[in-house]
Order: sequence, then structure tokens, then C-alpha cells
Amino acid sequence: MTELAAVKTALKTQAVETPSWAYGNSGTRFKVFAQPGVPRNPREKLDDAAQVHAYTGAAPTVALHIPWDKVDDYGALAKYAEERGLQLGTINSNTFQDDDYKLGSICHPDATVRRKALDHLFECVDIMDATGSKDLKLWFADGTNYPGQDDIRERQDRLAEGLAQVYERLGDDQRMLLEYKFFEPAFYTTDVPDWGTAYAHCLKLGPKAQVVVDTGHHAPGTNIEFIVATLLREGKLGGFDFNSRFYADDDLMVGAADPFQLFRIMYEVIRGGGFAPEVAFMLDQCHNIEAKIPAIIRSVMNVQEATAKALLVDRSALAKAQRAGDVLAANAVVMDAYNTDVRPLLGEVRAELGLDPDPVAAYHRSGWAAKIAEERVGGQQAGWGA
Repeated sequence: MTELAAVKTALKTQAVETPSWAYGNSGTRFKVFAQPGVPRNPREKLDDAAQVHAYTGAAPTVALHIPWDKVDDYGALAKYAEERGLQLGTINSNTFQDDDYKLGSICHPDATVRRKALDHLFECVDIMDATGSKDLKLWFADGTNYPGQDDIRERQDRLAEGLAQVYERLGDDQRMLLEYKFFEPAFYTTDVPDWGTAYAHCLKLGPKAQVVVDTGHHAPGTNIEFIVATLLREGKLGGFDFNSRFYADDDLMVGAADPFQLFRIMYEVIRGGGFAPEVAFMLDQCHNIEAKIPAIIRSVMNVQEATAKALLVDRSALAKAQRAGDVLAANAVVMDAYNTDVRPLLGEVRAELGLDPDPVAAYHRSGWAAKIAEERVGGQQAGWGA
């Protein structure tokens, strides 16, 4: 009973950041299917995010993407979020959509282009200052497509120089989270292709630089929980971009393709002391054929379910079996937790927080989808690259 109470207490503290771009029209690289009621501006994105938080109780912050969420007054936008029970979270930079970045951004061979990219990153820190955001998310599409296209080592030098300048611009309570991606859109070399490269740069920069793990940015068969355990052990895990994948960077709903993997990741997070505010949990997903708000609610619930199962692992029994070298008994402890139906437990947790035990059903009963479809007519819908 006491242990179950502790699990409930832990689950009540969990927070999953939702991304502003998931509320807009976004999806595959081939076709984006528009939906009725999609937000037309950052404030309407926050209105939708408030719905997710209202029914899950676990999504209090919203990540912004600049310039997709550019506004004239970020302080006013932060106040608008606060009025809806939210806070503005991670600021995500964009150094991959301008024509100037065809050959890279801060790794570009031309100093003028590198300067442009750095000015944008400094702008993002200015926005953090205005919104009270603590984290700057950096993902670079930089790389090369052909052997000899550019000097691999010099590109790493440019990367290090640029990151160092941004690092110096950060405030004492701000961090940079460096994301890696093992390929695409650069097909010969990628300048930040793996967690080791990201870790090496962050280690050299200092304590305000951390690695972020995107669960979709790995080669097939990669043991992501090993990466998580190692980064936690080294004190360099800054956060997650949660999604699900089949091939590469599909950005499907977290836990959709491999919920067992999500459970294993969350176990290592808990085992390594990462179930804490210092490790940011964020969704990074596109919802192209499914309704956006229900998909985000479901995604938050999937993270909650994986976390609940990970919290239920009998770590004492597991350690005993491991010390005894009892392979099957150790695996059975892990599988017993994973096979537990935690939905009733999470329903109890929500009820104790004054929420409906079934967030998706509660959202559908609210009539919000019909309301926004009727009201958000005209104007330009937000979309990928907007």
C-alpha cells in the first residue's frame, strides 16, 4: 500500500511538454493534410494546448519554434499562456529552412552564413529572456552529401566555435540542449550524427550544455535505454523528444510502434535519477492523418503509462536476481511490471487530482473540436514551416 502510494505521488508530479507545431498542420514530407479548426497563430495553439493540460493534468508547458511562432511581444504571449494555466517552455531554433542554409548553418564554409545562423540563435536566447524559458533546443541539419564536399574536421571546428558563442550568451539559469540525428537531410556526413558527438561537444562546453535524446533519431536496433543510462551516469542527459518510428524520423505518436521500448527507457530514467525537473520530457510529433488534440492527449497518456509501469518494477527483487545471476528471474521482474495494466491506477491518480479518469473521452464530450472548427474560419492555418 505504501509503495503504491509512492507510485501515485510520483505520477502526480510528471510533466510532459507539448510542441506548438503539433497543433498545426504538419506531417510527412510528401503531403500535409489540412484539418478544420487548426490554429492560425501562436495564441490559438496555446488555446489547444490548454485543453490537453486540462484533461491530462500533465502538460503544463508548451515549446515554441522560432520563427514559426514569432510574435511582436513575447512577454504578452507568456502572459496569455499563464492566463490559460500554461507556461512557455523550450525555445526551438530553426537553422534549416532558409535558402542560405543549403550547405549548412553554423558549420557552413561561408562566415557570412555562419553569422546569420548565430544571430538567429542569439535571437532565440533573447526570446528565452522575454518568456522566462530555461531551455534552448538546438538541432542542425548541417552535413554533406558527397565525399570531398567540405572538410569534416573543419566543420566540427566551426560547430564547436558556434556552440561556444551561444553558450556564453546563456544566462546562469538557462541551458542549451543539443539534439543529434544520425542522418537526413545530409546523406554522406551529418555534423551531429549521434549521442557521442553531442556529448563530446557538451562536455567541452560545460554544465549548461546537455544532450537531448530524440527517440526517433536512431538506427534500427539501437539500444536507446543504454544511451539514456550512460548520459544519466555522466550527468549529461538534458531531456527527450518523444515520438515513435518505424524507419527513421517518422514523428508518430510516442509509444505507438514500440511501447515496450518506451517502458525500458523510462525504467532507466527512474533507475538513474532522471525522473526530475532537470530532465525535460517533450513530445516532438506531427499529426497528419489523426486528429491533433486527441493524438497529443493520447501521447501524454502513453508516456504516463510507460512511467507507471517503470515505477512498478520491484527494484529490490530485481537487484537480488541480478546479484544471483538468475537471468530468467531478473527478466521476469521486469516483464511482470510491464505486463501490469496500469490504466486503473492512472484513472485513480487523475480522479484524485480532480480530473476525469478518461482524458480522451472527456475531451470529446467537451465539444472543443466542433467549436474551433466553427470559429477558426479564414486566415492562414499554422503549418509545417509556417
